[in-house]
This record gives sequence, C-alpha cells and structure tokens, in this order.
Amino acid sequence: MHNSTLSKRSERLIHLLFWVFTAYFAFVMNPFEFRFFIPNLFYLTYLIAFVATFYFHYLVVMKWVFKAFQWKRLLLGMVISYLVFTALRWFEEQFVTGILFDKVNYINPSFISYLVDNLLYSSKPIIFSSFLWYVIYFIHLLEEKKNTEIKFLKAQINPHFVFNTLNNIYSMVYFQSEKSLPAIAKLSEVMRFTTYYSQRERINLTEEINYIKAYIELEQFRHTESDFVNLNIKTDDENIEIPPYILSPLIENALKHGLASNEHPIFVEISTDSKKISFFVRNEIGRQKKDKLGGIGLDNLKKRLELYYPNAHQLSLTNENNQFTALLQIDLK
Repeated sequence: MHNSTLSKRSERLIHLLFWVFTAYFAFVMNPFEFRFFIPNLFYLTYLIAFVATFYFHYLVVMKWVFKAFQWKRLLLGMVISYLVFTALRWFEEQFVTGILFDKVNYINPSFISYLVDNLLYSSKPIIFSSFLWYVIYFIHLLEEKKNTEIKFLKAQINPHFVFNTLNNIYSMVYFQSEKSLPAIAKLSEVMRFTTYYSQRERINLTEEINYIKAYIELEQFRHTESDFVNLNIKTDDENIEIPPYILSPLIENALKHGLASNEHPIFVEISTDSKKISFFVRNEIGRQKKDKLGGIGLDNLKKRLELYYPNAHQLSLTNENNQFTALLQIDLK
C-alpha cells in the first residue's frame, strides 16, 4: 500500500461505514416498521466465515497480488480465499456446531457438491473485500501521485544551476564574449521546457532529448573543456510519449556530482525499439560536496517511475570502481 495523507483513522472510518451499510442491507427489513432479520445459527456461522474471509483476502491476498500484479496472481489469490472460506465454513458448521449444538448444516454432502455450493457463498466476501481494498488503494495512489507531483513541480530545476548560469552569462556579457547570446538562447530553451512542457502529462521523447541537449550545452559554457559529455542517441521514433523529466534527472545527477572532463567524459546513451526505451548514464565520481537542495532527485524519480510505469520499468544504480552507472529501461505498451 502506498503511503499517503490518508491516515489509518480515516481508513478505519471507511471500513466502519462499509460494515454499517452492509449490516443495514443484511438485517434491516423495514426501517419504518422497525422490522429486522433475526439470524439463525447457521447464518451466524456464515457471517463469521464471511468476515474472516473478507479480512484474510483484504490483508493477505490483495496485498500479495498487488505487490507484483499479474492476472494469474489475482486468480490464484481468489482461489486461495475461496478455499479458506470453504474450509472455515466446514469447520464451523460440520464440526463445531455438531459438538456444541448437535446440528450440522449439510447432511452427508459429497466433496464436489460442497465445493460447488460454497463457490456462490464465498463470492460475496471475496468480491466485497477486493472492491474495498481497491477503493482505498486507489485513494492512496491518487494522493501519492498528487504529493509526488507537487514535490516535482516545486523542484523541477536546480535553482543553483540557474543562478550559476546567470552569473556566467553576466560575465560573458560584461566581457563581450561571443558565447553570451547562445548561452542566453540555451537558458531560454531550458526555462521554456520547465515552464510549459513540464505541465503536460506526456511529451514526445524528442522534447525531453532537446531539453537534455540544451542542459548539457549550458553546462559546457561553464567549463573550459567542451567534450566532457558523450551523448549517443539511437532511436528511429522520437515521438514516443513519456512523462516530462523522466530521463533528465539522471543527466542532472551525473553533471552535478560527477567528474566531467575530456579525459573522463560522462557517457550517455538513449536507445529505443518497439518494446522499450533504454537510458544509460556512466560517470566518474567527483569529490565535490553534494548539494542536497538541487534537482528533483533520484528518490523522486523512483516514485514517479512507480506511478507512471508500475511493473513496467527497471532502474539499476551501481557505484563501483569510482564509477557511477545508471540504467533505466521502460517497457512500452
């Protein structure tokens, strides 16, 4: 279950309201005449099995299913809950009530007929439990997405990067450098992406690539060396749609914390095929102090990947031999 602002108290309140409505439709026959259904022994045992199966399916099965969702896991989970319900009901109505009250609900039932009959009775707690779990899960998911996107919008671009770039442009203009106008143009391109494209739910891959190129070129204005980034693009379809800032944080992280020089260039490769997008970044690890305030950060990137590509992406980050490598693969549907 995703963490969100939906508190445990609120979640318990949703459960309470659910059971109030369930009890109303189960026991209230006529609210105006105060007529209520009086349950018999085996209706009570059914209710016990109903509630027990409901929360077994809710707390165990659904959590397991959505840990790595697959339809076969969902089907297997429902079968397990059905067997739990059937076994629990047999234990109550064919064993416990027989000992305590000398009564059984089924008289010498065949194994197959008992399974078939309880297939109908077990469907209600399983379906209701699945529905309530998914409603609460969906509320968590929406709030998690909202909170993550708010953090994302608050920190789309490192403010220190902007300040440093403006200082560099100021120096270029002051000394009448021929690089000053191209630097202003590139900064304008970066800010345009930040202002307009980042507000969209999806953008073309080519737009993210253009932002990455502009970001790299701006960094080049700050360095005496010009070939400290080796950018390779291998894609025939740059119109693939992706969420904005889903690739660029890895570039920003490498430029910010890596050791970038002609001798130790940052290697970047973007490739696509009909099934996936692959994004690879490798850089030497710099010794400079890390800025905790900058960028949207790798943690925020991981959350956004979970939101946009659940079970459809792989992000591998390694730190070995003074090299940091990041490999992001996104499965295309």
